Amino acid sequence: MAQRLTKDLALATPRIDHPEGLAWHVDQLVGFWPQLAPMRAVAGVVEPRVNPKGFAGLGKVVCGQQVSVQSAAAIWARYSALPGALEPDGYLGVSEDDIRGAGFSRSKYATMRGVAEAISAGEIDLAAVEVLPAEEAVARLVQLKGIGPWTAEVYLLFCAGHPDIFPAGDLALLKAAHSGLGLDARPTIKEMIGIAQDWSPHRSAAAILFWRYFAAMKNREGSLL
Repeated sequence: MAQRLTKDLALATPRIDHPEGLAWHVDQLVGFWPQLAPMRAVAGVVEPRVNPKGFAGLGKVVCGQQVSVQSAAAIWARYSALPGALEPDGYLGVSEDDIRGAGFSRSKYATMRGVAEAISAGEIDLAAVEVLPAEEAVARLVQLKGIGPWTAEVYLLFCAGHPDIFPAGDLALLKAAHSGLGLDARPTIKEMIGIAQDWSPHRSAAAILFWRYFAAMKNREGSLL
């Protein structure tokens, strides 16, 4: 029953794709878990990072996999200029050579082609997935070939504005948890999932707070172990 109530509460709370919604979640998070207040003080202003929803948004997340921020931005600029590339049916009409010429790898091209085919065939509705409870939404997205947990979680967090997502496999978040929570060692992914579960239904606010904390500490000290 408690888990069901948590899921219902997560869906009833504001999305984090606007400043007021994110601020509300951060206030709630730190209010219930005051041990996070020092991390908030270091992080400074916590603002949402909003990306497109739907096929275009998922494509942008895939585009950014395993490349630098600068490279991802350059590739995305070339890719998004291709006529039709930001819509499922349009993508299917763009040649592989053109998409790979923009900078997509063979695997990224194949991933987005599979997503486009699934959407066009009515096998998945991203708008419907975005409003599911966190674990259900992630589970639905990772059924798409080439979409792993991190990609699904980042899409839900930064494109869909889902309020209860914590990408526990993200190295920066693990480092931030190690430092900010005063842990003896960097947590494993499994341990991080367990820790973050306590922050539901505000896990997205926690993730953004931790990323901001990581960036601030990196600027201050040069690195985080």
